Amino acid sequence: MNGDQQMNVLWYLLVLLLPLAALFARRIPIGHVMRMALMWMGIFAAGLILATLWTRNRGAVDGFLTDAGLTRSVVVGSKVEVPRGSGGHFWIDAEINGVTRRMLIDTGATQTSISRETARAAGIAVENGFGVMVETANGPTINQRARIAQLRIGPITARDMAVLVGDNLRDDLLGIDFLNQLKSWRADGNRLVLEPRTR
Repeated sequence: MNGDQQMNVLWYLLVLLLPLAALFARRIPIGHVMRMALMWMGIFAAGLILATLWTRNRGAVDGFLTDAGLTRSVVVGSKVEVPRGSGGHFWIDAEINGVTRRMLIDTGATQTSISRETARAAGIAVENGFGVMVETANGPTINQRARIAQLRIGPITARDMAVLVGDNLRDDLLGIDFLNQLKSWRADGNRLVLEPRTR
């Protein structure tokens, strides 16, 4: 046993002896003290077992939380798994130039589009000039071009990414242009799995 281990043993003994000494000083019957000590040891053992199970089965726990709708996405290794939300859509929290925004993953959108409010919050300079005609579910609209310095979803990062900025956008859209930068993306049951390219 080296010096560090001896210090640890002494520390744990001190932590155990101080409460016991306080109980004995109050003249509490020994049977009651032993029951309390066993109860606390049981509580600590249960906490240690739960912490160990949580750590060793983190992927399963995160998957359960995602399926239950308690988290918006879960990172498994380098992959990001996005649960299907209400209405059958996939929503994700994305970081745009350091600003977190909720985005709809839209496989029908050829280009990622953000609202003017999101562009302003993320400090994105919107190009003036001729816009781009875009067909939306609400009819044609004109959006402006811009570039995002960094768009990040968990461990997945896109840099210097072209986007469209619209005045009439209800939701920020993560389009197929972002998804095509990935190694793969696929629907797996009620989850959309995003896998980045390895560098």
